[in-house]
Amino acid sequence: MPLKRFLSGPYAFQGLLLVSLVGGGLSGGYFPEVVPYLKPLADIFLNLLLSAIVPLVFFSVASATARAAGSGSLSRILCQAALVFLITGTLAALWSLIAVMMFPPAKGVSLTLPVAVNHVHPDISTHIASLFTVPDFGQLFSHQHMLALMVFSLLTGLACAKSSPDNPFLRFLTGGEQVFLRMFSLIMWLAPIGFFAWFALLISTLGPKFAGVYLQIGLVCYTVCLLWFAGFYSLCAFIAGGRSTLARFWKFIPLPALTALATCSSAASLPANLLASQSMGVPPVVAETVIPLGTMLHKQGSIIGAMFKIAFLFGVFQLDFSGATVVLTAIGVSFLTGSVMGAIPGGGMLGELFILTVYGFPPESLIAVAAISLLIDPVATLLNVTGNTASTLLIARRSANKP
Repeated sequence: MPLKRFLSGPYAFQGLLLVSLVGGGLSGGYFPEVVPYLKPLADIFLNLLLSAIVPLVFFSVASATARAAGSGSLSRILCQAALVFLITGTLAALWSLIAVMMFPPAKGVSLTLPVAVNHVHPDISTHIASLFTVPDFGQLFSHQHMLALMVFSLLTGLACAKSSPDNPFLRFLTGGEQVFLRMFSLIMWLAPIGFFAWFALLISTLGPKFAGVYLQIGLVCYTVCLLWFAGFYSLCAFIAGGRSTLARFWKFIPLPALTALATCSSAASLPANLLASQSMGVPPVVAETVIPLGTMLHKQGSIIGAMFKIAFLFGVFQLDFSGATVVLTAIGVSFLTGSVMGAIPGGGMLGELFILTVYGFPPESLIAVAAISLLIDPVATLLNVTGNTASTLLIARRSANKP
């Protein structure tokens, strides 16, 4: 019975993926002669994933925007929460930037893949148009133009919201979202095979030292996240209402924190987060709007994780992770990865692909980055959930509903 509960629990699939990574690494290290036979399996999984991601992003972003704007909540809620989300998310990106500057991921390890890396030092003034737009409609339907697709999807959703409520195109968007979410779920059942094959390829190419890089990333990232949880969220609570609010924060935060660690799901932690926020004195009208919104759009743990992934990719491709343009782009990309991409179901993998496309890294490096997500998922979810709790305290204070 305990085994049955474990296999059906929230960590079951992540555990299976971790086993696949370890098995693939051992196969690549000890049986390199089988690696050429695994490459077709890796390519099949990656190609299916890349094919499904583009329509999933379009339908998810467009339908979510249409629903939010149509209900009027977009203007009311975002005006109240946008400033807090923007400031706290940017500070999380800066905190993680300092960490990766001090402890560079993948130091001393290089990665060679058949696809060349392009535009890893984008000139913002030159490439801003190509990042956010494309000259031809057909170019939108490529994973290489993910940011332009998101802009187009947002505009499509806003246009739908301005039309009649029974607009058939809105029903088409909702139905398309459901279909491609299901397709994405079906493809992810192949993830253990794909992860096994790709990691075998990586280890056979790079050797066992690559496994030590992941261990270092995990140790540094967990330390950075736990310090942020204890320090920054305490500061938020103190700013929101002084020592009394700080005391209430630490009295009631264990419930959503433990729920996040146990489930690795921001959505599953939402009820506990609502209860904790209201127990801290946050007015229900604030908690019941900000917590669900933050669950979709405000994920500080994902922002920190994205910065580690960006620095990791720069490290394995032996690129210079310095300079104003590189740093500002990294902050912006990590923020978008933890907010906009995090609002899409399955957004973890989408966020990783978004990082690859913005910088021009080859799609073959996707699994190497996805392995980082598996390692840091519990602590990233902890920050995603409890960051919204701390934000509700600040938003309640800002809206004159002092907790």
